[in-house]
Amino acid sequence: MARPRRIVLVRHGESTGNVDDSVYEREPDHALALTERGRRQAEATGEQLRELFGDEHVSVYVSPYRRTHETLRAFHLDPGLIRVREEPRLREQDWGNWQDRDEVRLQKAYRDAYGHFFYRFAQGESGADVYDRVGGFLESLFRSFEDPDHPPNVLIVTHGLAMRLFCMRWFHWTVSEFESLSNPGNGEVRMLVLGDDGKYTLDRPFDRWK
Repeated sequence: MARPRRIVLVRHGESTGNVDDSVYEREPDHALALTERGRRQAEATGEQLRELFGDEHVSVYVSPYRRTHETLRAFHLDPGLIRVREEPRLREQDWGNWQDRDEVRLQKAYRDAYGHFFYRFAQGESGADVYDRVGGFLESLFRSFEDPDHPPNVLIVTHGLAMRLFCMRWFHWTVSEFESLSNPGNGEVRMLVLGDDGKYTLDRPFDRWK
């Protein structure tokens, strides 16, 4: 099994929805674009990634949302070194279709009281639902490692919750451990690094709720 040396998780840059939640009433979540600040964040992250990967090949998986695709393009990775696959299982948590801002805020308050993992948004998903589909993606990812020519790097461009749930599944974190962690910032990176002992470690922890 050709396990990659690095599995790099990146949250998309700042989107219009991150700065104005009323936009969800007018535009679908999957169609929201990066802000100018979000593009700069992605470009800065891209500089780090190009230095990290050098001339090595990279297997890339990207959420189907507009903001994740725009983030990936802003990395300016060498197209001759990357293989890109759009992966719907890495999409954002579904909060319903057209979203009423006040209703979503109320449901987020309910979620904070009920628990981020188990609370299911009306007409949407719970954290547990996202965990299941991220787990399905992980199983597919493991199967890809059976290819003896698998690249030494995997890059996953996704959303904050999916990043935490990916690590929860990989490292077998408990629900209470997951609940204590906060999302990474826009454009932030977390990396799973393969050690000499054959095990992966996280390069740095997620911040915890204050």
